[in-house]
Amino acid sequence: MTTLVFRDATPADIPAILAICDAGAAEGPRDVDPSTYTDPRYRAAFDAIAADPNHRLVAVESEGEVIATLQLSFLPGLSRLGMWRCVLENVHVRADRRGGGIGSKMVTWAIEEARARGAGMMQLTSNKVRTNAHRFYRALGFEQSHEGFKLML
Repeated sequence: MTTLVFRDATPADIPAILAICDAGAAEGPRDVDPSTYTDPRYRAAFDAIAADPNHRLVAVESEGEVIATLQLSFLPGLSRLGMWRCVLENVHVRADRRGGGIGSKMVTWAIEEARARGAGMMQLTSNKVRTNAHRFYRALGFEQSHEGFKLML
């Protein structure tokens, strides 16, 4: 059985997290030069996440190695009596570790973290081409209740 350690990511984790995310891109693995992972914009984004108590970038370790990542963002809202929502974002497991239940453990852990923070709902988006991911999230109790929209700026 794989023992997972969930911890807040550190700046040293940035290259591993980016490599995992690029390998798991919806359109297929991105051919990215790893030297770009030191671009200062990544560190600026990391610092902004780390500085905001409503955001949490998580590194998931097994045997001392980062094998997965996810981000939790907590949003206050006026609807539903001021209910907080947790947005689950950027859930990725390293390609060689997929299929062993790690993703399910990650989402279960994330749900418990959201409950512990007082969130009344967890929501996420998933690229329409990721039909296996949609099955995965439905099996964990998520409902496809809304249609999502994006506008690149």
